[in-house]
Amino acid sequence: MNPSTALGRVLVDELARSGVRDVVLSPGSRSAALALALHAADARGDLRLHVRIDERSAGFLALGLAKGSHRPVAVVTTSGTAAANLHPAVLEASHARVPLIAITADRPAELRGTEANQTTDQVKLYGDAVRAYVELAAPDVVPASGAAWRAAVARVVAAAVGRTGEGPMARPQGGPVHLNVAFREPLVPGLDDVEGGLPDALAGRPGGAPWRRPGPVTPEPASTLPLGPRTVVVAGDDAGPAARLLAEEAGWPLFAEPTSGARNGTQPLATYRLLLGLPELADRIERVVVFGHPTLSRPITRLLSRDDVEVLGVGAPPFTDPGNRIAAAYPAVRVEGSDDPAWFEEWKRADVATLTAVEDIVLGDDALNPWQVARAVSEAVGPRGVLVVGSSNPVRDLDVMAVPYPVGERRMATSNRGLAGIDGVVSTALGVALARPRSQALAYLGDLTFLHDSNGLVIGPGEPRPDLTFVVASDDGGSIFSTLEQGDVPYAASFERVFATPTRVDLGRLCAAMGVEHRLATTPDELEAALSAAGGLRVVEARVDRSDRRAIDQKIRAAARLH
Repeated sequence: MNPSTALGRVLVDELARSGVRDVVLSPGSRSAALALALHAADARGDLRLHVRIDERSAGFLALGLAKGSHRPVAVVTTSGTAAANLHPAVLEASHARVPLIAITADRPAELRGTEANQTTDQVKLYGDAVRAYVELAAPDVVPASGAAWRAAVARVVAAAVGRTGEGPMARPQGGPVHLNVAFREPLVPGLDDVEGGLPDALAGRPGGAPWRRPGPVTPEPASTLPLGPRTVVVAGDDAGPAARLLAEEAGWPLFAEPTSGARNGTQPLATYRLLLGLPELADRIERVVVFGHPTLSRPITRLLSRDDVEVLGVGAPPFTDPGNRIAAAYPAVRVEGSDDPAWFEEWKRADVATLTAVEDIVLGDDALNPWQVARAVSEAVGPRGVLVVGSSNPVRDLDVMAVPYPVGERRMATSNRGLAGIDGVVSTALGVALARPRSQALAYLGDLTFLHDSNGLVIGPGEPRPDLTFVVASDDGGSIFSTLEQGDVPYAASFERVFATPTRVDLGRLCAAMGVEHRLATTPDELEAALSAAGGLRVVEARVDRSDRRAIDQKIRAAARLH
């Protein structure tokens, strides 16, 4: 057995022992030892292999698999630009705390700086975005023990899941990690060792145990918050049910983003972003308790930046603190008793009145509009279903139009809100759906977001394919910019070219080229019929107009009312 083959097999074996169940691979020569070991592990049932030709899409597919499974997922590339193409997914995983393991094959260290083919400096390529960087030098011989190689895998997995054993933590603070592995030629096994295993000297722990078990997470006791100050709870991305439970226990208004995991029951307010424009309510807020990573709206950013409001953070650092206002941070919080119900009831009455006014504005049209699409998508997600939402307008439209779900009915809504970019959303959605094969899966995104990662639909004939419906709000451009400053009249001459960026792409033909079913909907009835059709991997194009987007958005913002 040559050294590269031994190294590849040991690393893959230890990944499986450490709980990695999915690995995404993009093809390459320098990573051949890993590719062959992964193929063999997939055949044995040790893990599930996914192969993609585009490393950027591969990174986001791995990110989606990790989001959907709540497990660490590895993505493997060859050297050079292939490794650099993982950077967007690594950055998203860093800010969203997703356990993504980037494994990059490398050339031997002595080739750096020599202009050798496909050789660049991959040392700490992703900088501070990763929780750990581990490098393995290219071996010259098969070592007498695989301990160092297996320990390297153990270190990166522990860092990815945030369980390094370095002191107590209320919740894991994991994220992406980088394992850079150099290989020497020969890169493939000899003909007599193509399907071989490992010698006893390189074997892992008995019974398939991992080399090192991650350290335990030790919860800290919850702190008790006093009642009295007029308080609201903000639940950002991945806040979890703790935000809803606190709001319900205390009787406080809950401002929960669609991907917070707290948007169910009767406590969340659908129109909180609009209500924050009413001084009669917003100016009386005295305290904000923040869970997760709120990113959706300027009204929330302004609220968290006010110098007359006490801001408390809950969970693991770092906290979202745009105004540097967090006065205290807690691993967990609770209250004793309920606050004055009049405070919540006032917000709830305003929310009901405002939502009714918004629905009167957007739900009566015969022609399909973006808010109707958001409502239809929300209603189509059944119990235990999964919804992946794109950035820009789709997640914001859903924020207002999502139907409330009963507390006992579990649904998962997720998005790439770490950096809130549009890249990789198609692949992320595919990963989430593949990780949850028993759940009905939908993805809701705009046409530019869809086109930006359309390579994600390039799936080989032997690869796992999920049941996933993409709902594309198709308005031929970036309509979110029409709602911002650059969408105003003074910038009209430049708007279409440098902000809206129409493409005129025929989504139906694009889907046909990739072998994906496409269905067009131009009315609410057509959309409802399309969403109720059979499963499989398919795209429902909901064609909408953006010419009046700014005007309707202004009407919606003006719809806030107290009763």
